[in-house]
Amino acid sequence: MTVTRRHVLRALGGGGLAALAAGGAGAAQAYRFGVTRHARALPGLRVPLRAAFLTDLHYGLYIGAGSVAAWVDATNDLRPDVVLLGGDQLDARMDAPPEPLLRELGRLRAPLGVLGVWGNHDYGSFGRYGGRQYGAPRPDWAAKRAELKAAFARAGVTVLRDAGRALRDDAWVGGTDDLWFGQPDVTGALAGAGTRATLLVTHNPDLLPDLPRPAGLVLCGHTHGGQVRFPLLGAPVVPSRYGQRYAMGWVQGAHGTPAYVSRGLGLSGLPLRNLCEPELTLLHLNPA
Repeated sequence: MTVTRRHVLRALGGGGLAALAAGGAGAAQAYRFGVTRHARALPGLRVPLRAAFLTDLHYGLYIGAGSVAAWVDATNDLRPDVVLLGGDQLDARMDAPPEPLLRELGRLRAPLGVLGVWGNHDYGSFGRYGGRQYGAPRPDWAAKRAELKAAFARAGVTVLRDAGRALRDDAWVGGTDDLWFGQPDVTGALAGAGTRATLLVTHNPDLLPDLPRPAGLVLCGHTHGGQVRFPLLGAPVVPSRYGQRYAMGWVQGAHGTPAYVSRGLGLSGLPLRNLCEPELTLLHLNPA
C-alpha cells in the first residue's frame, strides 16, 4: 500500500502520536533544543552583524520559565549583537503581565538591543479570540495588547508592530504585525531604512509571496517545522496555506527576497516533537 499524507494524518489522529507519547520519544525531543548557525551576506552592511533569532516560545501552556531560562543562557553564550524574537512569545490567557517570562527575557544581553513582533498565539493571550488556554474573548483585548507591550518594554524587549528602528548606521530592523490577526505593513516596517541593510521580522511566512518590496533578509517562525516529522514523508501538517513550501529553513519570497523560517523553540497543540528539534538560530551576517 502506498503511504499517503492522508494515511499519516489518520495515524496521527489514532496511534501515531500515542506511540510517541507512550515511549516518551516525542516528549523528550520536545524539550531538547539546539543552536543552528548560518552565515549570510547582507547587502548594505559595512560591518559584520551577529543576530540571534528566537521564535515561538509559547510561554504558558507547555513551556515554563525553566525552559526560557535555558534558552536565554544559550543565547547569551553566543554573544549576539542583537536578539530578535519572532512572535508567539505567549500561549495562555494573560490577565496580568507574565513576570516569570519577563524576568528571564530581561536577562538577554545584546548591545544593539532585543526586539520582537507579535504572533497569532499572542493575540489569543491578549483575548482577541478565545480557546482552551485563553478562556473567552475579551472586549478590551487591544488595551491588553498595549499593557503587555509596555511590560515587555520594561523588561528590555521592544515589540515592533509595523515599525522599525536603526540598529546602526548600516543596519535596520523592521517588524510587522501578525498576518492572521493584524494588518501587517511591510512598507511601514521598513520606512526610514534608507540605504541601510534591512532585516524584516514577521511571524508568519505566508506573508512572503505578497511582500510589496524586497528586504535584505526576512525572519519568520510560526510553522514549528511541522513539529512532528517522519522519515521520507516530512511533516504531515504544516500551518501554512502553502503546505511544505515554507515549512522551515531557507526559502524565498517575492522580489527574490531571502527568508529563513525557524523551527522555533516552544510547542503548540501537543507537547510533542519528532525529528524536528527546537531551534535557536544564530545568523552571522556579513557585508555583501
